[in-house]
Amino acid sequence: MQRYFIYLAYDGTNYHGWQIQPNGSSVQECLMKALSTFLRREVEVIGAGRTDAGVHASLMVAHFDNEEELDTLIVTDKLNRLLPPDISVFKVCRVKKDAHARFDATARTYKYYVTTTKYPFNRQYRCRVYGTLDFELMNRAAATLFDYSDFTSFSKLHTDVKTNLCRIMHAEWTQVDDTTWVFTIQADRFLRNMVRAIVGTLLEVGRGKLTVEGFRQIIEQQDRCKAGTSAPGNALFLVSVEYPRHLFLI
Repeated sequence: MQRYFIYLAYDGTNYHGWQIQPNGSSVQECLMKALSTFLRREVEVIGAGRTDAGVHASLMVAHFDNEEELDTLIVTDKLNRLLPPDISVFKVCRVKKDAHARFDATARTYKYYVTTTKYPFNRQYRCRVYGTLDFELMNRAAATLFDYSDFTSFSKLHTDVKTNLCRIMHAEWTQVDDTTWVFTIQADRFLRNMVRAIVGTLLEVGRGKLTVEGFRQIIEQQDRCKAGTSAPGNALFLVSVEYPRHLFLI
């Protein structure tokens, strides 16, 4: 049995997230249907993570198995022909038989975009904010994330994960242009709704409704009810998933 990694991108606007849902379409379902059509058998696809409804990915990774060795260029081409316009495959590559798209990922990076102005072509991919935000203060608050590993305060309640421990390696707001800022965050793993909850709470800091010390206290209280409202999903992008090089076969 040969295992393959699929590198893909998708616009999450029309999907109920990555994972298969009983009451709506998902990216995982679309990818499995395309693979099953091409390989003429049922195929299970495992993703590197589970993006929420409406969240996008400029780079997601998933894996599947096949008994016979495949031409990865042909698979890439066929999948792009079978998939809808809002899902595309960059490449398919051979990996070791025990490589796992989710458990072997060493880092994941998300970007969240906010804009201070109304612009029709931004509405699907930016979160519009009103008033003045203190991004310097927001970055001071974001820096406190490095001091902690338990992020229960920013996790969706009643999930099936065994631990809420994560290691955050990067968290920073940077200016894209006169009206747009982006929050980039990288960690070894993320909890359900974690990035959107962090962004929503940082926006409270930027508006002057929460101090840096208050942000720190929210983390320490380990209580989701103490944190801010989750920011909308349409402005969030999964942009990178990293793996050890030894997993890949030439």
